[in-house]
Amino acid sequence: PDLNDVLEVAGRAFQTIARMFPRSQGNQVRANPGLQNASPEIRLVPDPRALSDNGMTAKELGQTVDAFNDGMRVAEVTVGGNRMDLTLMGPDKRINRTENISNLPIVTRSGLVLPASSLAKIVVTSSPDQIRHLERVRTVTLQIRPSRAVALEVAMEQVHHDVMNKLKAEGLPPGISLAMGGTADALTKTFDSMMLNLFLALVIVYLVMAILFESFIYPFIIIFTVPLATAGGVAGLTILNSIRFQALDMLTLLGFVILIGIVVNNAILLVHQTLIHVREEGMNATDAIMEATRNRIRPIFMSTLTSVFGMLPLAIFPGAGSELYSGLGSVVIGGLSLSAILTLLIIPPLLSLFSFSLKPKHIEAPADVVNSPAE
Repeated sequence: PDLNDVLEVAGRAFQTIARMFPRSQGNQVRANPGLQNASPEIRLVPDPRALSDNGMTAKELGQTVDAFNDGMRVAEVTVGGNRMDLTLMGPDKRINRTENISNLPIVTRSGLVLPASSLAKIVVTSSPDQIRHLERVRTVTLQIRPSRAVALEVAMEQVHHDVMNKLKAEGLPPGISLAMGGTADALTKTFDSMMLNLFLALVIVYLVMAILFESFIYPFIIIFTVPLATAGGVAGLTILNSIRFQALDMLTLLGFVILIGIVVNNAILLVHQTLIHVREEGMNATDAIMEATRNRIRPIFMSTLTSVFGMLPLAIFPGAGSELYSGLGSVVIGGLSLSAILTLLIIPPLLSLFSFSLKPKHIEAPADVVNSPAE
């Protein structure tokens, strides 16, 4: 509630933030409203004893002063179909000097006219240009706009750790709280939602494959390609950053969600072909895995190369709006490329580890077939 305490804490925070994000590096830091009490202000502090002696309240004193200051709205009237405010105002140019404020006429309930200085204390001081409220709480906002070279998540972590936690450790006046909002707050909510989407995508892909393969083992093997694609996506984003800066924004993070549904296709081809060799052709597990890998190398590389070269212009070539999707393209390209290679190196050994589950279908002989010794 004390504005001076708010400004004092905001000033300490502003100094720390200005050192962390210097203007010389393209950062912008601004306080809204200002941190200085630079505007002159005259306050009338009511004297409770004097008001009580004259049968007045502080509200009535304030209304009288308002009428002589910039007017007091009394009611709303309709004139010629137009609604307008009925305002009670004192005579113009009655207060043209600061000293005249103490001589404002205050009419008491008994009809006496007293100067304002006899009912209130006149204090000449200074105040901020404006007082901002957020949810009815006096608030000072420090707006930080980091340079493009600083990721928003990194700036948020620095402010949270080096500014907010530091001020809390040093001790805050009673009633003072710190909070992070604006784009940072929206980013936190969006990031949490994106993490939930990533988890749901993994679960849905796993359950769909479990239904199609009628097994919980083979989808588990296929899901191993997702971490490989994640590593490739990070590598692709790193390579793009060596060419030009690309932050890990929401569209770039969306590329990892897309990868979950794409990179599992290569592993599905290997597992499905292996099951065909074992269940329908009666091959043993080792031979089936080798044959499936040999047969599916060409389709895997054909689909991967078409996807990679199709998205390559999106990640490399400049153009209007390309900076929005270059991060997404680099993640998908890197994830597909690395996953296509490592899938052939990791999925076959994993299949061999679970070879006990690779069994041919049992085919029973027809009931009318009778084995008899040859005559």
